[in-house]
Amino acid sequence: MKLQLNDNFARIKPSYLFSDVAKRVRAYSEAHPDKKILRLGIGDVTLPLTPTVIRAMHKATDEMANAATFRGYAPEYGYDFLREAIARHYEQLGISVDAGDVFVSDGAKSDLGNFVDLFADVPVLVPDPVYPVYVDSNLMAGREIEYIEGNEANGFLPSPAGLSDVPRLIYICSPNNPTGAVYSKRGLTEWVEFALRTGSLILYDAAYEAFIADGSPCSIYAIKGAVKCAVEFCSLSKTAGFTGTRCGWTVVPAALGAVKPMWERRQATKFNGVPYVVQRAAEAALSWEGTKECMENIAYYKENAARIADLLTRKGIPFTGGTASPYLWLKCPGGMGSWEFFDKLLNEAQVVGTPGAGFGRAGEGYFRLTAFGSRAATREAVERLDKLL
Repeated sequence: MKLQLNDNFARIKPSYLFSDVAKRVRAYSEAHPDKKILRLGIGDVTLPLTPTVIRAMHKATDEMANAATFRGYAPEYGYDFLREAIARHYEQLGISVDAGDVFVSDGAKSDLGNFVDLFADVPVLVPDPVYPVYVDSNLMAGREIEYIEGNEANGFLPSPAGLSDVPRLIYICSPNNPTGAVYSKRGLTEWVEFALRTGSLILYDAAYEAFIADGSPCSIYAIKGAVKCAVEFCSLSKTAGFTGTRCGWTVVPAALGAVKPMWERRQATKFNGVPYVVQRAAEAALSWEGTKECMENIAYYKENAARIADLLTRKGIPFTGGTASPYLWLKCPGGMGSWEFFDKLLNEAQVVGTPGAGFGRAGEGYFRLTAFGSRAATREAVERLDKLL
């Protein structure tokens, strides 16, 4: 082939963080087939879809078998019944969101990676450590990235203090992946005021908002003025266990001017919508009964997190997260490196976590554990780590 390829792909790592983890685990498993490996690494759920969701999926599936109720192409931006259900979800949080500003998608990851299609070669501000998609999608587009460090001193919640007044795309994730830290209203207000003053746009990842129970904002739109400077991405992957079912949404307020019609045009051109059956399932997950069931599942995962947090506290290992987040971000004991600690846990306890270095330079020396395992696996992992650490 003589066509020139996109050289920007050479700027990203050859493989995805979780692919590297999987390769090491696979190699260990093949060499030690008798060892039982407990996985507290990748943030995938383990509980099944709830009864209310399953009933809705079955009903929608039956509708697809009847000519009178069969559905073909879904509307590009989502069925009205789901967009309105999402707007009601925000209303229950005390936030007003117009259903017409809601765009249904196959998950926050896709939209977070695709939304930058709307912008030219603009400055991008990313917290470090960070979810790799924010970085890689912009590197693929040839943009330069400015990092702002999250660390123990700022509770892994960096503020805009000291930044120049250059307009930027600003990524914020709260509750944060990987650190589990959650911004307070005051902290988010600082970012909104900065964005309004500088003409920046906040890309707000709220995928873990359902884990918040301490009064911290569940949405960027809880902050005055945010509709003029922020787009919010949310997902049912962790809230309702849709990691394999795939459904989320993005809120693009009309107050952002040209941004909304550009996103409408982008989606109409490059996205064919979420299947009807999945959208009915999402609607059910956001219903009163569905939400109740989903929160019971989240309580299960939070109990797992509490078990891990108790171990780390007893061992005197500093960590963040685990209360309003399914992730616990711990400091590697004894000054160990992230991958060094990964190998130690895998080889000596057969427990898999995620090396912090995979989330950025500031993640070196830290490690992420997830509470998404089963209760039995989490309990056994804690027992093994109790003996090792």
